[in-house]
Amino acid sequence: MRKLSQFVLLSALLAGGYAVAGRPVQQFEAPPEMTDEEKEALKKQQLGGNMNAYNKDIQIKETPVPWAAIGLGGLVLLVATPFALRAYRNTTKEIADSNTFGVSGGNAEDER
Repeated sequence: MRKLSQFVLLSALLAGGYAVAGRPVQQFEAPPEMTDEEKEALKKQQLGGNMNAYNKDIQIKETPVPWAAIGLGGLVLLVATPFALRAYRNTTKEIADSNTFGVSGGNAEDER
């Protein structure tokens, strides 16, 4: 089975090489030279020298600032801030009350 696959591969390579070698070699032809006027016109065109006034009629559309979304976000922050502060204070108070590692300042006198 291995010999057969090697034979098929070798024959495909040989047939491909024969097909490519059978084509005639193409001679290189240099592109025709441009005149000075053609070179200047091409340079102006590539640098942005417009042949027509198409760009003058185009107006760039600017997206407006989403003031409604910004205002809604600010309103949500204003409403949520008091609840967040209350939750933060309650949590820090609970953590301070349940501090069991070491001796805290308020409990030092009770233990003596």
